[in-house]
Amino acid sequence: MNEKEEDGNMSPTPPAFTLQDLEGTPRSYPTGRPSLVVFAKEDCATCNLVAPLLEAFHTAWGDRADVWMVAQARDGAEILRDRHGLTLPILDDGALRTSLAWDFESVPAVFWTSADGSAAPGMEGFVKAEWEALAQSITSALGGSGPEIAWAELPDWRPGCGSKHLDPDIHDRLVAEAEGSPIRARRIEIAASDDIDEFLFDQGFSDGLPLVPPTPERVIRMLAGTTRDPQDVVAIVPPNLAPATVEKVAINAVMAGCRPEYLPVVIAALEAVCTDEFNIHGVNATTMGASPVLVVNGPIRHRIGMNMKLGALGTGNRANATIGRAVRLIIRNLGGARPGGVDRSTLSNPMKFTMCFAEWEEGSPWDPLHVERGFAPEDSVVTAFAMTSGPVQIVDQESRRPDQIAGTLGLGLEGMFLPKIRRMPVDALLVVCPEHINTLMVDGDYPKDRLRARIQEVTARPLREMVSNDISGAGIPVTSAARMTPEMLDTPTPKFADGKYIHIVVAGSEAGKFSAAFHGWVTGAMGSTVVSRKIDC
Repeated sequence: MNEKEEDGNMSPTPPAFTLQDLEGTPRSYPTGRPSLVVFAKEDCATCNLVAPLLEAFHTAWGDRADVWMVAQARDGAEILRDRHGLTLPILDDGALRTSLAWDFESVPAVFWTSADGSAAPGMEGFVKAEWEALAQSITSALGGSGPEIAWAELPDWRPGCGSKHLDPDIHDRLVAEAEGSPIRARRIEIAASDDIDEFLFDQGFSDGLPLVPPTPERVIRMLAGTTRDPQDVVAIVPPNLAPATVEKVAINAVMAGCRPEYLPVVIAALEAVCTDEFNIHGVNATTMGASPVLVVNGPIRHRIGMNMKLGALGTGNRANATIGRAVRLIIRNLGGARPGGVDRSTLSNPMKFTMCFAEWEEGSPWDPLHVERGFAPEDSVVTAFAMTSGPVQIVDQESRRPDQIAGTLGLGLEGMFLPKIRRMPVDALLVVCPEHINTLMVDGDYPKDRLRARIQEVTARPLREMVSNDISGAGIPVTSAARMTPEMLDTPTPKFADGKYIHIVVAGSEAGKFSAAFHGWVTGAMGSTVVSRKIDC
């Protein structure tokens, strides 16, 4: 027996409904009389076991109470009727909406209700002692003689069968369609003859690649990935200043191909990029082609199966690829940042499809990125960078000493934007591979600050090399250089205005001496600042 009322899963007054019987006559509940309502399906052995009992109940009490079988398929209802010679009313719940509303887990599900519709605790399956007690209770309530049933010939117990409305695909659709559904977004009807994939392209929802159609049931499943209310506003997305609710984030996450467990990362990443500090409007609008790069830290990396090792910056991992893509789709579809509109990138870059990866914290000798940025090691965090190009590989298979490999990493960053551009207040994201880490640590600890200082040291060049000339008109204008003293022009100047602009993480395969760098956009109030957000998981 499953006493739904006592568990709090079944209302003392089950929801009203109107269903047609097999003759097409509408039957409405409550009926104004005591009622025995039993949900069943034809392929359930226990439902077939109790069908003759229900017919006996109907024969005994039909003049004083309504005894109804509610079948979970029209054809199944006819099979049950013909198989057992039933004369009691059999109602068609093939749509399963009434099954969902009455909230049970298995059939047969039995509810004895009073004339006003209030219900006694329900039963599921077959326990002979409980059915006998039910028969006695109804007989006592209605008076007269009870049904003639050979109880001794019946088994003591038989389990029920799972209700059809709990099939995952069916259940999610029913929830999406039900009154009180969390789905509020405008629904778009597509003609049966239309190709849904082509329709999504034609409507401009796509980034140029095929999308997963965001059906209501898929969105419901995606929303299960977070405890937040579907109508909570995650962020206001520029330039349209559109409110991105959890539901709308979920819709785009479905289209991107995310799994529900990725949704908290997408939400946190969107919160990060929609801050004033990150300035996603400027990131989208610049002709330099900037785009968010997302780095994930903390336990969630393993929980959702992110790649941080072999091929971490490339293809092949669903979490990496779809989380970054979901954020880009939200920025496009809600924010309105579409190529040719707000997005005015001269060349753009493939990171506008997606760029998200996890740091291999276990392979790093240093504090991971999120700890450097003030979070606890056990926190799960996503950090957003505004990057214009990358990953640009830095190759060194010959260096054997720490300062040598550190120097190589510095020289690899010197070409950021252009070697002649110096003292850049611009963020760079340096991804150091494990074999280069091994070389850095060959003599013991080599802290990140020492690496940053080495990068600044090896990239220092006299200002006179930065002056515009016949080789390149970029750099310090000749008129400005003319006002400088020889001492000023001979002053060594590093690549970055400060080592703090060099952000360092560890990722990649244990084999291969290939690190990489992402080149930043403009940093600060006129551009974008690195932003981290804790993931609610």
